[in-house]
Amino acid sequence: MLILAFDTATEVATVALVRDGDVLGERVSRAVRVLRDVEELLEEAGLTADDLDAIAVGTGPGSYTGLRMGLVTARTLNVSLAVPVAGVSTLDALAAGAPGAVPVLDGKRQEVFTLVDGEPACLAAVDLEVERSRTYVGDGAVRFRAQIAERGGLVPPDDAPEHVPWARHHALLARDFGPGDGAEPIYLRVPDAERALTR
Repeated sequence: MLILAFDTATEVATVALVRDGDVLGERVSRAVRVLRDVEELLEEAGLTADDLDAIAVGTGPGSYTGLRMGLVTARTLNVSLAVPVAGVSTLDALAAGAPGAVPVLDGKRQEVFTLVDGEPACLAAVDLEVERSRTYVGDGAVRFRAQIAERGGLVPPDDAPEHVPWARHHALLARDFGPGDGAEPIYLRVPDAERALTR
């Protein structure tokens, strides 16, 4: 099965082509480049969009705008190419790239997105539970490195690959492929624009 996987929920967008568990190609860029990255990966692999069997898309949590871009792209490709879609949590993909580590995404506003008892959660950064000698990965771990380190946690160097939610992991974790609108976003909180309207 040839899977196109991508995630645009964080400031770093990842795209991968994975066939039966083998990574044919992978890119890291910005969300606005996703379709161009897809075209280039297919061309480099000697394939076309018609060769795709399925799509795996990151469902967040993360940037509202970035997340919407990824989901709209997945739903558009679902309709235009008639290939099924599966959503994969960005936190789960990040954790898969660093087994045993705690995934921590930057939620802005001094907050982080992480897993609590295996479920996505939004916490104030100061409320992140840190275990001594445990590794923490993701852009949130990088941003709050000092707080994590002072409580005994470990954070790899800023440029370590463990901080990236690689699309290859989305492809490997994807299950239950179906209609594009079945990939539901994980928001965890009200978008800033909506919050401003209610003030």
